[in-house]
Amino acid sequence: MSNRAWTDQENDLIVADYFAMLADDISARRYSKAEHRRALLPLLNDRPEGSVEFKHQNISAVLKGLGEHWIPGYKPAFNFQMTLVDAVARWLALNPAWLGRQPGLQPAAGLREAAQIWIGPPPTLSNQTPPQELDQMLHIARKFDVAGRDERNRALGRAGEERVLAHERAALRTAGRDDLARKVQWVSEEDGDGAGYDIASYAPDGRPRLIEVKTTNGWERTPFHITRNELAVAEERRSEWSLLRLWNFAREPKAFELHPPLEAHVSLTATSFQASFR
Repeated sequence: MSNRAWTDQENDLIVADYFAMLADDISARRYSKAEHRRALLPLLNDRPEGSVEFKHQNISAVLKGLGEHWIPGYKPAFNFQMTLVDAVARWLALNPAWLGRQPGLQPAAGLREAAQIWIGPPPTLSNQTPPQELDQMLHIARKFDVAGRDERNRALGRAGEERVLAHERAALRTAGRDDLARKVQWVSEEDGDGAGYDIASYAPDGRPRLIEVKTTNGWERTPFHITRNELAVAEERRSEWSLLRLWNFAREPKAFELHPPLEAHVSLTATSFQASFR
């Protein structure tokens, strides 16, 4: 049995096979991992089944770093070779529709009655040490600009905001404040993106809540973009403003809230500069 490094051709074959299974998994179609594995083994360089299974787990880890979901049955395994990351990137480049696919949500009318979102503590306040793989995951996220990709995905961002709008209205109705639920506004949809927040809502006691929504299909530590204007509004209206981070959105949306100052939770990195003529 071969224990040599995997070739680019082998990586391309197993990545394509993984995405075929993942597409079935996302669509709730039945598939057999064993059948996929048996069909794949003759195409590889005398690899043992255990090596193939572990490589599938490596691919799950790469997708986690890329802010994508993965096959739940293949728990992410880290310390993989960057050649595998390159193979995943090649597959995505050849299949651009994968990243541009629409989030699998109910139509807007159904969202009015959507259940409330599970909101847990931010990763920084969960009393857990950062995962050992964090550096490798963040390296992948930076290399492939995962934050920029999510920011450019208008369908994803809009679906996340719509989901939070439904959540806020449902939470207020549950608290017996139908009057406030009717006043919740989708500011970014009605007035554009310049306000520094997306949703104007209320606490049950009537206090204003200004919510900036950031959505990803990835894990809770997937990086995100935030604008200078959003940061300014967060600073000016600290008691009202919050950032609601939606993650695992395509499968089972979960969320946490960040309150100013954001520097207590995240590292802010300048990614562009304004150039003015002298």
